[in-house]
Amino acid sequence: MTLQWYRPQHNRFQQFIIFLFVLAVVLLALLGGSDVALADESPNLGLFGPALPDNFYPSDQTASPELVDLGRNLYFDKRLSKNQGISCNSCHQLDHYGVDNQSFSPGHQGQLGGRNSPSVYNAASHVAQFWDGRAEDVEAQAKGPILNPVEMSMPSEAQVLQVLNSMPEYVEAFAEAFPQDRKPVTYDHLGQAIGAFERGLVTPAPFDQYFAGDAAALSPKQKRGFTTFVDAGCAQCHNGTYFGGNTYQKAGRVNPWPNQEDQGRYKVTGDEDDRMIFKVPSLRNVAQTGPYFHDGSVNSLKAAVVQMANTQLGKDLSNREANEIVAFLETLTGEPPADYIQPPVLPISTDSTPKADPT
Repeated sequence: MTLQWYRPQHNRFQQFIIFLFVLAVVLLALLGGSDVALADESPNLGLFGPALPDNFYPSDQTASPELVDLGRNLYFDKRLSKNQGISCNSCHQLDHYGVDNQSFSPGHQGQLGGRNSPSVYNAASHVAQFWDGRAEDVEAQAKGPILNPVEMSMPSEAQVLQVLNSMPEYVEAFAEAFPQDRKPVTYDHLGQAIGAFERGLVTPAPFDQYFAGDAAALSPKQKRGFTTFVDAGCAQCHNGTYFGGNTYQKAGRVNPWPNQEDQGRYKVTGDEDDRMIFKVPSLRNVAQTGPYFHDGSVNSLKAAVVQMANTQLGKDLSNREANEIVAFLETLTGEPPADYIQPPVLPISTDSTPKADPT
């Protein structure tokens, strides 16, 4: 007697049930199978959400095109510096992933700043601005370098406003960007405009495709690197949508940081607990934004990974582990918004526009 897995008298009904089951499996594979497989191969993806937004404007606010356009002009305008040779874009070059790839950026009369200039891309998402978090947001940050004697070195807010008010095109642009204000050309409005422009500096990367469910967006080596990155403990600090930028940590948490000269947030707060505390940088575009760390002391991304594992986690990575992590970090290199960052045609200087001052 031959055993059968269905009874002959129920053949049609059971064939129909089997057909429905097979159809369900096929639909699951087509519609959601990639997500299921991705969740199986990368169970730690949840550490790096939510998904990257289109911009960084607060949910209850919008930025008008006039405000963004004004901010773009101000970002590129060198006349906001004392000698009219430096703009925001000089140190945070938008066609070089928001940095100048120097350990310390040169400012007025070639003076060097005391910390590495971080990327402006995705910076509006961070918990605060500057390495020591002394500015609350990009609007506040934008006002700092212009008046810093080492950087753009303008002597006062009044001098900045004199420059802006000397050009009718700027006066009109401020009026259009701030139509409710009787006095639109102000230093605070300058910061708001630059900040509005910077809130559109978003760089979607291959990892974002992977996060969205495209398992093919990363190579096998990059996927191994992602697992190594998490298993090594890097995600303890570099987590969330931006792989950092959301907390403060001590440089040298396990083993001493090589350079103790810069004491981080201690210089801002005077609190002993803040010695060597810095904002954790975002790792987005990190493969393009060296030299690395607040002191710009390391040029190689692989060397930076090895040093971080040692000083922050107390681990000595193998050559294979370091290479895999670097391969993964390269998936965080995004695509700058080409049209958005095109240098604008700036307002024309007039006879009353202050001249460059090299002193």
